[in-house]
Amino acid sequence: MELGVYTFADVKPGGAITPRQRLRDLIEEIALADQVGLDVFGLGEHHRADYAASAPAVALAAGAERTKQIRLTSAVTVLSSDDPVRVYQQFSTLDLLSGGRAEIMAGRGSFIESFPLFGYNLDDYDALFAEKLDLLLRIRDSERVTWSGAQRAPIDDRGVYPRSEGEIPIWVAVGGTPESVARAGALGLPLALAIIGGEPARFAPLVKLYREVARRAAQPPEKLAVGINSHGFIADSSQEAADAFWPGYSEVMAGIGRERGWSPMAREQFDAARALKGHLLVGSPQQVIDKIMFQREALGHDRFLMQMSLGATPHAKTMRSIELFGTKVAPVVRAQTARPAVAAAQ
Repeated sequence: MELGVYTFADVKPGGAITPRQRLRDLIEEIALADQVGLDVFGLGEHHRADYAASAPAVALAAGAERTKQIRLTSAVTVLSSDDPVRVYQQFSTLDLLSGGRAEIMAGRGSFIESFPLFGYNLDDYDALFAEKLDLLLRIRDSERVTWSGAQRAPIDDRGVYPRSEGEIPIWVAVGGTPESVARAGALGLPLALAIIGGEPARFAPLVKLYREVARRAAQPPEKLAVGINSHGFIADSSQEAADAFWPGYSEVMAGIGRERGWSPMAREQFDAARALKGHLLVGSPQQVIDKIMFQREALGHDRFLMQMSLGATPHAKTMRSIELFGTKVAPVVRAQTARPAVAAAQ
């Protein structure tokens, strides 16, 4: 199993954590994740005052210069409100700078600020993504492109440069919509499934749907992969991890909840979600190992990425969490997942 970290580069509007400081911290986090042997670092795209990551490819390119082996991916690129030509150009440039380590995680976006910002109609939410994903794949797979659609001006036999030296992996990121899962399977693209609430085992039917649609579409099994993206945090003890992660997590989730009509999470609910069947991977290294393996039995996934820096989570504690993930958790999980997964989801 591949293991890694992703973040949205949270800041504190008003000066507590400035964008400048957060981006400097971000590069340190990427460098440490590489040093301790993690496989992937992801950076999400957001266009809000509480995040510093509106241009993931730029920040990841800075991280590429401080790293040697870790793969660098968006998490996610909001493809619906971006231009596939520019997305490919940015990530092919990152791929060349990093020596072939770039990936794209393309999604429709869980926040909608980018749509009015770049002049797109939310009524076209799904159509935009489907069409632009088609164009992005065409660009990745062919140097010269002829293409037409309803949401973007056509391209008539134009080249898109620079070209990456190898094929850039493009993952489809979903939040639990069956239609999006099925799209990834039909196209034979790897699936990144965000699980930020509920029991992860309940997502097993979606993984099964993905693999079944891919089989019916005659997609080669070796092209398929499932990644899980979840909130988590690791410290030397369970209590330390919970106490370090709770303030930032509760603040961020409460803020999003106010926008979307969710009730605030109580500490008791947070602690319950840390149990073996819950969605939060917050605890000691052994607890996180146990939980990753428990989830793999249900989901049979190939990659796990942890979002551990939320809101006001102190940078030093996040760095310790990354260190423990790479030095204590990853070696055990890799040893235990050396054999192919056999899961109900398959």
